[in-house]
Amino acid sequence: MFQKIACLFLCVCFAVTSFAQKGMATIHGIVRDEQGNALDAATIAVQGTGVGTQSSTEGKYQLEVPAGHSITVVFSYLNYNAVKKNMQLLHGEKRTIDITLKGGSNVLQEVVKKADKRGEAGSVVLDARQADYMPSTVGGIEGMIKMLVGSNNEMTSQYSVRGGNYDENLVYVNDFEIYRPYLVRSGQQEGLSFINPDMVSGVNFSLGGFQAKYGDKMSSVLDVTYKRPKKFAATAMVSLLGAGLTLEGATKNERLSYMVSIRQKSNQYLLQSQPTKGVYNPSFTDFQGVLDYKLSEKWDLELIANYSRNRFSYVPEEMTSSFGVVNQAFQLRVFYEGNEIDQYDSKFGGLSATYHPNKNLRLKFMASGYQTDEKETFDISGEYLLGELETDIGKSNFGQIKTYLGTGVIQDHGRNYLQIGTGDVGHRGSYTMKKHFLLWGLDAAYFSINDQLHEWERRDSSGFTQPYNPNELQMATLYDSKSDFTYMRYSGFVQDNFRVSDSVDLTFSVGARFNYSTLNNEMIVSPRVQAAYKPKWKHDIVFRAAAGIYAQPPFYREMRDLQGNINTDLKAQKSMHIVAGTDYNFKWGSSPFKFTTEFYYKNLWDLVPYFYDNVRIRYYGRNDAVGYVYGGEMRLYGDLVKDAPSWVSVGLMKAAQNITDNKVTYKNAAGQDSATVAPGYIPLPSDQRVMFGMYFQDYLPRNKNFRMNLNLIYSTGLPFNAPSTYPVLNNLRLPDYKRVDIGFSALLLDGAKTDRPSHSFFRNVQSIWAGLEVFNLLGIQNTISYSWIQDQTSGKTFAVPNRLTSRLLNVKLIVKI
Repeated sequence: MFQKIACLFLCVCFAVTSFAQKGMATIHGIVRDEQGNALDAATIAVQGTGVGTQSSTEGKYQLEVPAGHSITVVFSYLNYNAVKKNMQLLHGEKRTIDITLKGGSNVLQEVVKKADKRGEAGSVVLDARQADYMPSTVGGIEGMIKMLVGSNNEMTSQYSVRGGNYDENLVYVNDFEIYRPYLVRSGQQEGLSFINPDMVSGVNFSLGGFQAKYGDKMSSVLDVTYKRPKKFAATAMVSLLGAGLTLEGATKNERLSYMVSIRQKSNQYLLQSQPTKGVYNPSFTDFQGVLDYKLSEKWDLELIANYSRNRFSYVPEEMTSSFGVVNQAFQLRVFYEGNEIDQYDSKFGGLSATYHPNKNLRLKFMASGYQTDEKETFDISGEYLLGELETDIGKSNFGQIKTYLGTGVIQDHGRNYLQIGTGDVGHRGSYTMKKHFLLWGLDAAYFSINDQLHEWERRDSSGFTQPYNPNELQMATLYDSKSDFTYMRYSGFVQDNFRVSDSVDLTFSVGARFNYSTLNNEMIVSPRVQAAYKPKWKHDIVFRAAAGIYAQPPFYREMRDLQGNINTDLKAQKSMHIVAGTDYNFKWGSSPFKFTTEFYYKNLWDLVPYFYDNVRIRYYGRNDAVGYVYGGEMRLYGDLVKDAPSWVSVGLMKAAQNITDNKVTYKNAAGQDSATVAPGYIPLPSDQRVMFGMYFQDYLPRNKNFRMNLNLIYSTGLPFNAPSTYPVLNNLRLPDYKRVDIGFSALLLDGAKTDRPSHSFFRNVQSIWAGLEVFNLLGIQNTISYSWIQDQTSGKTFAVPNRLTSRLLNVKLIVKI
């Protein structure tokens, strides 16, 4: 009996000892690059198992690994050479392993191929990870861009670059061109951006002078690359303005990878802070998916799909707007009836096959399609009362209307429908040979446009329709047209990136592209060149320059004139860019910094004049202007606070146009020609003279888990013209746009620091962030446009400001697995 008990005891001891020897151990440390910068989201995995984690924003990680036998831990990061560490740990052992990853040869080769982003004039590389923490009402990549180029409207994700308008910006995702809705007239109707920051691996933004490989727009290029995940991960976000979930992963052999996401945005909470009170019911939903499949060592397939469902309904009730100066103030009150219902549905699909016959040649074949179905219907009647306020503080009715100046009714009616379909097949190729990197491409695109526009505005003042006509009912504005047409567009490019010699760090990018449209039978050839020189100085500085021709073939919006008619003979708008600047890397203390300067000049011709109606652009529908833009920009990037990247951007600019038919002939009493007045060059509607933007991060000195993010933006007001005045002068300006947004965030759980048992629900959670955001911290009332109200007794017309959002709080939670 005793022998049996002793034997059992020995067996138990042996089992316990074996379990202890083969239990779990812990490794932890920091993953950095060669410059000592922390790498966020670096992968740390035990080879041959499903055990792994990712580093935090500070590069820190902690991972439980099997103990008691030899294992291989792989440290990897996108575009860096992986590091493998062999080790054998005891049960319960904790070992510190700090890793430095180096850029791989393939990465260096890619830098040479792309002529180095530092050498691309006007090019800015953005970190998509910062979008999670930047306080912004629109968020995403576009929110970051608006901090760089300036803004005058926090409600829209659209942006204006160096004197261009919203329609002059190219957007690419994985080489596919991305479109957006066309009937949207205000920021409150906008849905989600196509770009999901949680799916992004790289962002390159070019503000002008971009290479020939990019398409045919006149202002900027946003080139986004989506991730190709190697393991499962998830990101969930919820806030008062929306929610989102992104899942990603790959098969064990990494031949198949995927990303899927669903996002929901509802800016109802934001809209309730606007001066116009009512019932807002916005609902914007976005589904997106990306599949990558490696057929073989030489063939790769990629599928990207997106469905966007946007709904906006609005029942306005009342609006009160006070304006004027201290000793003469006015108030407009409007009582509404009716509603607005808008629907914007869009679908996009893209398929590409990439062939790598050898390490020097890359051939990519692409096909994509886009469909948008837009409906805009509204019937809104507003009865208004305009009065002068009592400004004498000693009066009992101080702040109340003392004199009524006018009453009336404004009726808006619209039944607008638009269907646009596009199909594109294309090819991209590249070939590396010694010091040259050749690129080429060819595209054939089909466009189908069907629109029905029926919209009018009626104004009634003191019982009379304005403009008054005793014989018929006249509308203040009337648009009634139908269009249905199709056409083809062919384009292509060739480009060579090359280094002059091994001894001189001088690189060039020389290329040209063509574009031909069957709609107007116009052929356009656009030569473009870039140069970058890095002298052998002690300081790390690069001089860069670019020049080229940039043409923008007309699309639906430009072709529609002020009466709603479509001009299919419209020519492409054209511009010549000349850009020069510097890129200087330096260290301040132990922190890295980058200081860039850039000066630019644009010569514009065949312009289509336009004006802004909130975020909608109304074109004249004819090539009737020439113009110019010139200016300069300075930007400073760096860790103003250690391990907390920030930036400051300053820009000065002048943009002007000369409209050919913008003149008035005055006649004498005899009816003969007397004098012709033409104002010549007038400001472009996008002439934003001064822009200042700052993004600043900070944290508690003894606890980096508590952070502060600050956005500050200042832009001078945009020019505009009073209605029904001719010639167009654009001699009035909106008030300067001033806004401060601030966010406070706390890291509730850090996967690289927290010791968690294997059975814990949070074992695989990488991080949990909670945030509080204050939009428009200073409560500044910014103006987006004016409504024009006439006093029938005096004949005066009053400009009543339409203001944007006031101060607002938002809470946000981000969980990453």
